[in-house]
Amino acid sequence: MTETPAVAPAKGTTLAFAYVTTLFFAWGFVTSLIGPLIAAVRRVFELSYAEATLTTFAWFIAYGIASIPAAALLSRLGYSRAIIVALITMVAGCLIIPIATIVDAMPGVNGYPGVLLGLFVIASGVTLLQVGANPLVAALGPQKSSHARLNFSQFFNSLGTTLGPLLAAPILLTGGVFAADAVITDPAAREESLRSIDLAFLAVGLFFSVLAVFIFTARKTINAAAPVPTAEDRMSPLVALKSPWAVFGALAIFFYVGAEVTIGDLLTNFLHSPEILNVPLAAAGSMVAYYWGGAMVGRLVGGLLMLTRIPASRILIVNTVVAAALCLVVTQTSGATAAYAAIAIGFFNSIMFPTIFTLTLERSTAPAAATSGLLVFGIIGGAVLPLIGGLIGDHSPTLNPVFYVPLVGYAILVVFALMASRAKIHGKVVAGAPGGH
Repeated sequence: MTETPAVAPAKGTTLAFAYVTTLFFAWGFVTSLIGPLIAAVRRVFELSYAEATLTTFAWFIAYGIASIPAAALLSRLGYSRAIIVALITMVAGCLIIPIATIVDAMPGVNGYPGVLLGLFVIASGVTLLQVGANPLVAALGPQKSSHARLNFSQFFNSLGTTLGPLLAAPILLTGGVFAADAVITDPAAREESLRSIDLAFLAVGLFFSVLAVFIFTARKTINAAAPVPTAEDRMSPLVALKSPWAVFGALAIFFYVGAEVTIGDLLTNFLHSPEILNVPLAAAGSMVAYYWGGAMVGRLVGGLLMLTRIPASRILIVNTVVAAALCLVVTQTSGATAAYAAIAIGFFNSIMFPTIFTLTLERSTAPAAATSGLLVFGIIGGAVLPLIGGLIGDHSPTLNPVFYVPLVGYAILVVFALMASRAKIHGKVVAGAPGGH
């Protein structure tokens, strides 16, 4: 039976906003585990950079495959039920990964494909989670503050991405094959590292289970505050292909997510490399938290700035230009200069996704729901660009040339921001369709 949300009472909107914002933390936390996980599987399964970045590919390709079915499921189940189904799916994915590592112990069996399957299932749940959460947050309040509101929720997303590496790196990147005197081919060392991967994802699965119970208890509040679905909310994202701004926005999301994830996923190995900081792998993995933490601080600052008279498009111009410049610095330098320039990019990434999302919704001539669906499809950039970066890393003496990939992405985003600052506003931000990172 489909849940039918009632018209939002003002007194319930704030509480619903608080409940939904907890979901931003959850998917930010689990997404940030991919970075240290790449460093872990690369050593445990003896992979190249390109092979290791298949973890990212398995994660972000789910956005392209699952986004349209997720939108259909949302319209059928309603917000709270869809969110609970998403969290249960994520728990299932967390259980697949330990099964895969156990199967790996069998003679002639490689558990890495099973790990990729588990990540794909988790990411499919995250896709459904974001299908409702991002546009729902944008709609839970006045349109004029939608940019700031979505940036505020994304602040908690960044809090999750900051804590993720800090907690996961010591678990995934110490002991076993990462011990100082370890031999990668030692079965005992390899087994210890596989069990560390199990522990990390079983803990995350438990967290998602608790969050599902929490959302279940809050389901009536969320449904009461959610906007009433319309016929437009059920339209295919393909309808948005008729709007140049919807297509441009999806392209911008593609390059933004691809650039951000390429940096975040290879940053552990980059900081660990001798020509950069030459620190232990676990220490480098923990330092990735500064990259995501910069995004957390930047989203708070950006959200506050957007409550002033500074246009969101102007802030986006500044951030994309600086991010591109920092990438250029990384490609031309080494040591601490390159390391901290790479980490600093996180701060300027901060407002990009939610701002691109809302700017596109305002300028698209297609229905908001269809536009949002096309935007979430663009997140597959996180599957494509890191793979290109991994291939470059495999054929380069250092990882510095990898940063040409996000450099190109940010240059395209500068063009998007400049054009958005001059474009006519057509639409308005409403809920009921996918979107989010």
